[in-house]
Amino acid sequence: MTTDYSPSELMAVAGARELKDGQIVAVGLGLPVVASFLAKQTHAPNMTILFELGVVDPEPIDSGVGLADPRVWYRAKVHSSFVDILGTVLHKGRVDVGFLGGLEVDQFGNLNTTLVGDPRGKFKHMVGSGGANDIASCANKTVIIIRHEARKLKETISFVTSPGYISGGSARADLKMRGGPERVITDKAIFGFHPETKRMQLLSIHPGNTLDDVLNTMGFKPEICGNIPYTEPPTQEQLRLIREQIDPTRMYMG
Repeated sequence: MTTDYSPSELMAVAGARELKDGQIVAVGLGLPVVASFLAKQTHAPNMTILFELGVVDPEPIDSGVGLADPRVWYRAKVHSSFVDILGTVLHKGRVDVGFLGGLEVDQFGNLNTTLVGDPRGKFKHMVGSGGANDIASCANKTVIIIRHEARKLKETISFVTSPGYISGGSARADLKMRGGPERVITDKAIFGFHPETKRMQLLSIHPGNTLDDVLNTMGFKPEICGNIPYTEPPTQEQLRLIREQIDPTRMYMG
């Protein structure tokens, strides 16, 4: 099956589809930025975008080099602080969706952005949490975007930076955390979480991939129920917006 779009573009479009009009969305760096602005410019014009450093609903004039780039803050409705976004908004339960990327994720949606290890016991420290732990703990639900590789989709991750369903079942609810992960979007598939076990459950496979392609590049076997459909491809308008307006320099698309 041939496609006229990249895996990154399909990931961004799939992420955008998870966002609804009127929601308040806390957005992390990377593909979540593209997905959020795509949703805002298509089916969710009344969605509110929050950057953890204190920027609300900007209209970027450039892809920038990160969320701290002032070109990404253009015409923002609010310029505030970490305390306002993470405290006044997020910790009060006002964020509908937390949109996160990461280094590793496990079968329960626990996310690592802190360090990676190897079989020899050596570890490399990375960027850490920022606001990701707060978002994962306090948003009403989270969406995770991550590359589909066995070293990233692991049965046991090196470090839990941002909690998912901890160890499955009611563990998260027992700790009085809000929400939890609802979707994991990779460049091969889309996953949800089984309502009882809270393990990742395969929902759709991206065109051009097979079930074996998905399962053979994971460090654990997800829940599989029934026939798995293909993910809906991007529309030409969605691709045009990504390529011409949201990320013309391919800062996030690569």
